[in-house]
Amino acid sequence: MEEQKKNIYYDAFRSKDQRFDGQFFVGITSTGIYCRPICSARLPRKENCHYFKTAAAAEQAGFRPCLLCRPELAPEKSIAATANTIASRAARLLKENCGSGLRLTELANRLGCTNRHLRRIFAEEYYVTPVKYMQTCRLLLAKNLLTDTQLSITEIAMAAGFGSLRRFNELFQKHYRMAPAMLRKELKQGKTKGGDITVGIGYRPPYDWHRMLAFLALRAIPGVELVQPDRYMRTIRLLDRNNAHLTGWIMVRNYAEKNVLKVTISESLVTVLPQLLARIKRLFDVYCDPESMYDRLSSMNTVKPGLYVKGMRVPGCTDPFEMAVRAVLGQQITIKAARTLAGRMAVSLGTPIVTDINGLVYVFPSAEKIMALQGPIEDRLGPLGIIASRARTIRALAQAFCEGEIDCITCLDPEKEMKKLMELPGIGAWTAGYIAMRAIGWTDAFLETDYGIKQAMQPMTSREILQKAEDWHPWRSYAVMNIWNYVSEGGNKK
Repeated sequence: MEEQKKNIYYDAFRSKDQRFDGQFFVGITSTGIYCRPICSARLPRKENCHYFKTAAAAEQAGFRPCLLCRPELAPEKSIAATANTIASRAARLLKENCGSGLRLTELANRLGCTNRHLRRIFAEEYYVTPVKYMQTCRLLLAKNLLTDTQLSITEIAMAAGFGSLRRFNELFQKHYRMAPAMLRKELKQGKTKGGDITVGIGYRPPYDWHRMLAFLALRAIPGVELVQPDRYMRTIRLLDRNNAHLTGWIMVRNYAEKNVLKVTISESLVTVLPQLLARIKRLFDVYCDPESMYDRLSSMNTVKPGLYVKGMRVPGCTDPFEMAVRAVLGQQITIKAARTLAGRMAVSLGTPIVTDINGLVYVFPSAEKIMALQGPIEDRLGPLGIIASRARTIRALAQAFCEGEIDCITCLDPEKEMKKLMELPGIGAWTAGYIAMRAIGWTDAFLETDYGIKQAMQPMTSREILQKAEDWHPWRSYAVMNIWNYVSEGGNKK
């Protein structure tokens, strides 16, 4: 690495600036560890520092993770902010599926490329092979669980995707130069035990947690979701590596002083932990980098003062089908009415569940459950207050999800998925855009026909609104969220 770049990285490391967290890692030759750029340990000498784009690259170079700054909690990058979408999507899928036995051939097929092409572009972007990257994901997840939970070491090995306890112990010893049990001893952990677990997910500040909870609370499905002033709770259904349905619950709180979301997970979901954490990251948009979009979106305040608030996130989802159904239910009715209809679907067609949280009693019905309903769909959903046309749209969505025609997870081209959604009966541009924004995680959706957007942008015409929104590319989904909050808080009346 040329000297000028080393100086830039070292200055960033010395600043401890949160903006650089997750952007690179620092390997320190005098200690053999690698750190996040925000690490509070004593600053090492410049000549002892080596810089890596990923934790996996640092580990491949022989460094082990710092126990103080905990690289496993470093926030991840938004796909929109990366140069290679395929490689970035592959990295996210590898992390999400590190416990499921996902093979590289299957991953390449899902991304529409060959094994060779995927390995090449992945190495160019991340400086490690996909296999090494996944191995690091497993090790860091295991380290997170060893540090934050009281799961047994065997349970941790299985949750992190290692095929056996022996293999886990060997790799952990090789890469981190200590046995898993020794790490626990060094951290002064107590005896291991089962039960619900709590783990951390890092993010880049600022994070407008209050507005995030307010948005989710207004739309929370009775029996499925519960929002309190400081936390979010909901039921979950996921498939394990054997395609068996697992159900459980989560609770998420914000620890702003550490820039970490603390996620409590029911014991029943431990075996699908990597997949579950990926869903929670999408729901709470922890990939967002407020600094990277500031230059684009701050111009919103020239349209109306206070239109843009730095730190606002775009709420995602844990279940793309559920989100798509909610989007359909919300067509041309109030948010409260759509929430009521979704609650009725949960009671009538959902799966009852026993949880430790009063009020969480159903898992929202899956696409497979909708497809298994006997008789005309209008006869099943009509008594719930869902009109016939929307009932047919929900069934068409269920069929598309079951047959894999709609891809909200792998999705490399959100606009292509939107076109496929709009080919289904009853789905127009607004609904497709809303699904792309929240279920696919597209950062650049703009709902120009939305009433709230038109209201906030008065006296602009629709053409002028679209033209102005071009200034906010590729972060127009965040512009939408800021405008909705502005309207909901009465900003348009000021």
